[in-house]
Amino acid sequence: MQYIHFAVIAMLSYAFVPPLVRIASATPDGMPAAVVSFYTNLLLVIGSLAVVVASGDSLTGYISHGKMVYVLAAGIALTVGILSYYEALSLGPVSIVTPIFGLFLVISSVIGFLLLAEPVTAQKVLAIGFAALAIILVTVE
Repeated sequence: MQYIHFAVIAMLSYAFVPPLVRIASATPDGMPAAVVSFYTNLLLVIGSLAVVVASGDSLTGYISHGKMVYVLAAGIALTVGILSYYEALSLGPVSIVTPIFGLFLVISSVIGFLLLAEPVTAQKVLAIGFAALAIILVTVE
C-alpha cells in the first residue's frame, strides 16, 4: 500500500496550489492565468524529467508504446483542465473554485466503476454521494 504515502504527499502538496495560483494571478495586478500555468507546469516537466533520468527510464523508448494514445488523451484533458482551473482561480475565490474543481474526484471514481470495472460497494457509493453533497454545499452561496 505504498501508493497511500504518495497520495498523502500529493494531497498535502497540492493543497497549496490553489491559494498560490490565486495570489499569483488575481486581477488587477496579477499575472495572466496562462502564464502562471506555463511556469508551474514547466517546473512539473523539469521535475518529471529529473525523476525519469534518475530512474533510468527512457522517454523515447515509449513513443510508439501501445498505451501512448491514453497518455496523449490524458495530456489533452490535463491541459484543458489545468488552464481552465487556473483561469477560474484568477477570477474567483479559492473557496468556491477549488471544491467545484474537486468534483473531478467524484467523476473519476464513477468512471473507474463504469469503464475500469473497479468494484462498487454501498459504502463507496455513499461516500461518493456525501463527497458530492459536501462540495455542492460548500460552493452554493
